[in-house]
Amino acid sequence: MKKLIVAAAVGLVAVGALAQGQFNFGNRVTVAGIDAKVFKPDGVTPLAGADYWAQAYVGTSLDSLAPVGSPVNFRTGTAAGYISSTIVTTPFPGGTTVWVEMRAWEAAGGNTYEAAIAAGKLFGKSDPIQLTVAEAPNTPPDMVGLRSFSLVPEPSTLALGLLGAAALLLRRRS
Repeated sequence: MKKLIVAAAVGLVAVGALAQGQFNFGNRVTVAGIDAKVFKPDGVTPLAGADYWAQAYVGTSLDSLAPVGSPVNFRTGTAAGYISSTIVTTPFPGGTTVWVEMRAWEAAGGNTYEAAIAAGKLFGKSDPIQLTVAEAPNTPPDMVGLRSFSLVPEPSTLALGLLGAAALLLRRRS
């Protein structure tokens, strides 16, 4: 009896996994016309190696984006600025239209985008794109429409304080 229950549970998990939608998380897919290199704040130097992470954020609306899949490092050499494409499984069933962003950050800030922001490290994100996730065995869609972007530094508390003081002074003069 226990074996039957375990077999049924495994079967349900397997069927549930097949119902999840997938897409190809990649910023260079030549057959799809995607060439969206990611740069340092100077807009010229591409991100390279284990010093930077990228991760997909997915949701059915722009205010519901959440991380999916695992963070991946950027490639090096002539492929700097790009990640190795990987299939990402979402919590949404195949056929669902979702919003997708690529978010990138400086690895010294931590293992998540949010941790890097909190640590004052470099971070950035792509413009959101929409795609319809596919269910296996269908081919997962590519991130068509993805564009290049650059990381930005987190403004320091001192800089924000100075900006606020300047705004107060300007308001008092008028």
